[in-house]
Amino acid sequence: MSPQATGTALRGISAASQKDVLQAVESVDPASAARLGAELFSVVGVLDGAAALRRVLTDPSTELEAKQGLAQSVLGGKVSEETITVVKVAARGRWAAGRDFVDGLETAGVAALVASVDAEGRLDELETELFEVGRTIASDGELRGVVSDRSIPREHKLTLLDRLFEGKVLPQTLELVRQAAAARTGSFERVLERFGETAAARRQRLVALVRVAYQLGDDEQQRLTSALAGKYGRDVHLNIVVDPSVVGGIVVSVGDEVVDGTMSSRLETARRRLAG
Repeated sequence: MSPQATGTALRGISAASQKDVLQAVESVDPASAARLGAELFSVVGVLDGAAALRRVLTDPSTELEAKQGLAQSVLGGKVSEETITVVKVAARGRWAAGRDFVDGLETAGVAALVASVDAEGRLDELETELFEVGRTIASDGELRGVVSDRSIPREHKLTLLDRLFEGKVLPQTLELVRQAAAARTGSFERVLERFGETAAARRQRLVALVRVAYQLGDDEQQRLTSALAGKYGRDVHLNIVVDPSVVGGIVVSVGDEVVDGTMSSRLETARRRLAG
């Protein structure tokens, strides 16, 4: 497996260091990758609350042996050796800021969880579940408010998310949803969307948001997937939203590009032309 660009986009020396961290993740046995991802998220939580520790681990003037010894003493017995190894690789790198160091470890955690699902042959399922969880939360104003409210302790949010989704989605999906609730690098919705993009990027696929008036059949989905793959030269994963306001036709968004083929759009265009 080769490392994929995932998570928060880092630049310069931080990007080079993150590449090394992702390579360390890819060297881990896929059977251990889910545990690695969850443990890296726990390490991220510790580092977010320990500025002094972040400074030492990212200080270029501190000897590597001292950094790695500190990582071992802090994490030893609390997480697996695979996780400590990844943290040591991160400590060996050079980072533009302590925040980049922690963001890089979060990205590594996402990559590990995605790799574990890929090894199980359930990557499509993960992508769809992340999208559907995001829609579920976004469609409920009260639920969205709780998840987005930074004044509510994260533990309370996690309890709520577990109650709603545990046993209904893949364990890796739930782990990613829980991490998105930390909203470290953006809103819950944006972070969850980025995690979905990471899953798609593992197979170098694009993600298309499709809005239709009715649920597409398997044949229709396959034709649309093939058409989009032909247009963009890459495989495409469809996230489908049934929207009754779409009066015939389809709206497809791929990244910032919107292909609007709906009947309602054409009617509105005609109405504006008649109105002068």
